[in-house]
Amino acid sequence: MKRQKRDRQSRAHTRGYQAGISGRSKEHCPYQIDAIKSQWLGGWREAIEDKQQGLFK
Repeated sequence: MKRQKRDRQSRAHTRGYQAGISGRSKEHCPYQIDAIKSQWLGGWREAIEDKQQGLFK
């Protein structure tokens, strides 16, 4: 059975989260399309909040 790919917005959110956890700046967002860029930034913000709460170091 084939696995379905996640949609672009979901992948963008995950990649934004990973970027935030690794300490990258939000200016390094690789997306230009507003909807996808918004998802990336949402993931990035979520990661920053998690780091501030001490979930990641």
